[in-house]
Amino acid sequence: MKRIVNAFLGKLKWGKRGYAVFALCVATAVALPAQTFTTLLSFDSTDGFEPAAALVQVSNGDLYGTTATGGAYGSGTVFRINPSGALTTLHNFSSRTNGGLPEAALVQAASGDLYGTTSLGGPDNGLGTVFKITLRGALTTLDSFGPTDGYGPYAGLVQATNGDFYGTTSISGANGGGAVFKITPSGALTTLYSFCAQSGCTDGEGPEGTLIQATNGYLYGTTGGGGANGAGTVFKMTPSGTLTTLHSFDGTDGADPLAGLVQATSGDFYGTTNYGGANGDGTVFKITPSGTLTTLYSFCSQSGCTDGWGPVGGLIQATNGDLYGTTEYGGANNNPNCSAVSGTTGCGTVFKITPSGTLTTIYSFCSQSGCTDGYAAYAGLVQATNGDFYGTTEFGGTSSTCTDAYLFGCGTVFSLSEGLGPFVKTQTTSGKVGAHVKILGTDLTGATSVSFNGTAAVFTVVSPSLITTTVPAGATTGKVEVATPGGGLLSSNVPYRVLP
Repeated sequence: MKRIVNAFLGKLKWGKRGYAVFALCVATAVALPAQTFTTLLSFDSTDGFEPAAALVQVSNGDLYGTTATGGAYGSGTVFRINPSGALTTLHNFSSRTNGGLPEAALVQAASGDLYGTTSLGGPDNGLGTVFKITLRGALTTLDSFGPTDGYGPYAGLVQATNGDFYGTTSISGANGGGAVFKITPSGALTTLYSFCAQSGCTDGEGPEGTLIQATNGYLYGTTGGGGANGAGTVFKMTPSGTLTTLHSFDGTDGADPLAGLVQATSGDFYGTTNYGGANGDGTVFKITPSGTLTTLYSFCSQSGCTDGWGPVGGLIQATNGDLYGTTEYGGANNNPNCSAVSGTTGCGTVFKITPSGTLTTIYSFCSQSGCTDGYAAYAGLVQATNGDFYGTTEFGGTSSTCTDAYLFGCGTVFSLSEGLGPFVKTQTTSGKVGAHVKILGTDLTGATSVSFNGTAAVFTVVSPSLITTTVPAGATTGKVEVATPGGGLLSSNVPYRVLP
């Protein structure tokens, strides 16, 4: 509920209204009928409530995620769901013992285990934890945060090429503005940088988005506030902790970038701001590795605008080259079940946008009576190797367990097809000749060849969803391709970088 209140307050702070808004929204948002949308699961609180994080597809082909609350102890869960919708609860958090309120996506490490964070709870200070969990659900708490290293890790982790994990805390730290930390797979934590180190917090404060490691080796991220104008920043950081502020938002180009960035195949980064822009309702932006920012699209919440507003979950680049994301509010459907929560009309959307900025609204939530398809898509999407997209909504669905005067439903998991074909993806996406690589896919049994940018590799089919291989001698940077028995060729969604 904290973010719902913050969303309404943020609109008051950054909103810019007028009749011109209506004309702009109608001219720039292209709304199409819903694609193939399927509600796979409605949570009922016993198996979780408020899935606020994006899903991740792992080496067994299933999707893994978290719910922020609900479960056996009311402190959230870790769950597994297969692409057809069968759910297994793997872990129930108990705030005092092993953390609570997990609001970040999980990441699968090179070891095969999953790593994640809880934003509250833990055995020491109750300020959040870092944990690892096996694919079968055995959880280990690696670290409990304290005030000096920051707390409230709303973001997930990223495993860098050095094998360590990097993440952020949004509150406290040495200067009160949150921090960036590094943690080894075994749990040794080091605080690398504390925000608000500069006068006026011009370096930013309150990071909530997951970091990414770019192809140049730097870590890139965002802060939700602070910066030269108080509206948030984009920054880069060396793995050892040297930070450079690349851009300070000023409201007109966006404000409150709560999500992390995605590096597109072009090398540029794309992201969203929760507020600000031409209409005060959030933006999509592009920024170069050196910090040149372009606002590509400004969302709109005014009457007649069906593009949504308040993008929080960030973007992914799909195999067709377009970027996909969600908005928490707005869209074509003004169902009262969701407007009571958001303080405005509209229940959220799924959208795609070209790298040059042409936006299409793919789906508006609450299209079904009672919002049985869900609403408030707080998290971003994941494209699974079958080509379809998967995501979650915080509220809505068929369960009445979580319904009261302000909420309806415990949240959902959904799939959305845009007709994109299957592909493969590698874990990791870079390495030297001889490095071990996992290739994730769909129906890989009987694969006849694997190649790295045309250079053949020796491989083993472990399961229908997993191939293991090594980077062959002579390989160069490019797509990984897997030949299937029927003569098809599956390409990786991003090029594999062969390191010197």
